[in-house]
Amino acid sequence: MTQNLETILTDPARRPAVVADLNELVGQEVKDKGGMSGAAVKLGYQTVSKIRPGVVPAAVDRMLPQFAGALQPFYADYRTAGAGTDFGAYLAGRPEAADALLGVTDRRAEGSSSEALKKAYAKLRPNARKNVEEALPRLGTLIGRHAASAGV
Repeated sequence: MTQNLETILTDPARRPAVVADLNELVGQEVKDKGGMSGAAVKLGYQTVSKIRPGVVPAAVDRMLPQFAGALQPFYADYRTAGAGTDFGAYLAGRPEAADALLGVTDRRAEGSSSEALKKAYAKLRPNARKNVEEALPRLGTLIGRHAASAGV
């Protein structure tokens, strides 16, 4: 039976490293964006970070169980299929994983009490699926690395 991603990623001994790695991944993905849509992503990221310093790592930490739950069906399929690639390559071929992750952030944004954060999210959301799809390979590789360190 496949170990649950939430259990793997939120294990108290592993969670701080997972959150730090995910925060670094978010920063790298933002940095790597180009063009007009990339400029919008960078501006949105900077705006949110200025409104609430530390909001990104705090949000990653807070939503980690939901993100893990959203990716669990993909991880279970990956493990069952015995895919010869890493989890990042597996996710790269599953753009629907982006929708699963965005469902988490959509619910979170809807429930936010900050109108400024809601506005920033609303501006970024139209291109979010493409951006998340582009991040899936790195995200999967990161998750695979932490799963491997858990002996899974």
